[in-house]
Amino acid sequence: MAIPTTRTKENSSIEIDEMLCTGCGLCVQVCSDSSLEMVNGKAIISDTPIFGCFGCGHCMMICPVDAIKVNGRETTNEYLFKLAGKNEYANYDQFIALLQRRRSIREFKEKSIEPEIIQKIINAAQTAPSGFPPNDVHVLIFDTKEKIDSFARDFCTHLENLRWMVSKWFLTVSKLLFSKAEYESFKSVAKPLFDAYTLNMQKGNNLVTYSAQLAIYFYGSPYSGPNDPTIAATFAMLAAESLNLGTCMIGGIHPLIQKGKKARLLREKYGIKYASKPGIFVIFGYPSVHYSKGVKRTFARVDFVN
Repeated sequence: MAIPTTRTKENSSIEIDEMLCTGCGLCVQVCSDSSLEMVNGKAIISDTPIFGCFGCGHCMMICPVDAIKVNGRETTNEYLFKLAGKNEYANYDQFIALLQRRRSIREFKEKSIEPEIIQKIINAAQTAPSGFPPNDVHVLIFDTKEKIDSFARDFCTHLENLRWMVSKWFLTVSKLLFSKAEYESFKSVAKPLFDAYTLNMQKGNNLVTYSAQLAIYFYGSPYSGPNDPTIAATFAMLAAESLNLGTCMIGGIHPLIQKGKKARLLREKYGIKYASKPGIFVIFGYPSVHYSKGVKRTFARVDFVN
């Protein structure tokens, strides 16, 4: 039975050229679905896969003699490309320098982001891992400040319709409905967030998306993995950092446009195809400020299993 996504509900097909196959067994070794097995020194298609080929392409990517083709689920051997050599990789010191340089930026120059730069960001984000291929993340690009500001104004209008969520009576009820942590988080974040967004927007001060020149919304579908949009957004942010752009994740939009008629109308207006549990907005721009120092970040705790 094929793993369903919004893009396909069929399995991929695997073709093995028996004449080319040398029987090295690498394809069987890397197939996580058990779709392949070795018989008489040759790779063959198994009769007992776990799901059926879901199109990861590992078998054809590792085959040293190009004996395998995978087609379907948005995968084809025509998409294969040679990987860069090790001397072209960023080493750890270069990688950690990029990570340490990245921070949330909300102060941007009045300079639009070139289409080729946006495409590079998308190209990088598309390399992000996902639960099962094909990636079911949906991407909505606001490529001008005018488009971004228009959405921010509409979002604030939407928030005014939801102001009951930060009323005293609802906060009282929510204390009974939510866990302690959920209630404390909601109480401390929701009302200040509503006020900051809506009251500042009334004054012409956009604190939803600031003065960003580019915003990208990464969201899922009813079939997508719960972390896929956030992982793709993270890849986009790191790509933007390498391109000398500033970025910031905006977490207050996605949860508030998921439920209700008004939320559905807002999604429809902007071509957002699905309500979904996972999703995140990221804003981008050329920074108008520059930092010369970083600060060490830590986890709550790091333990090793005994």
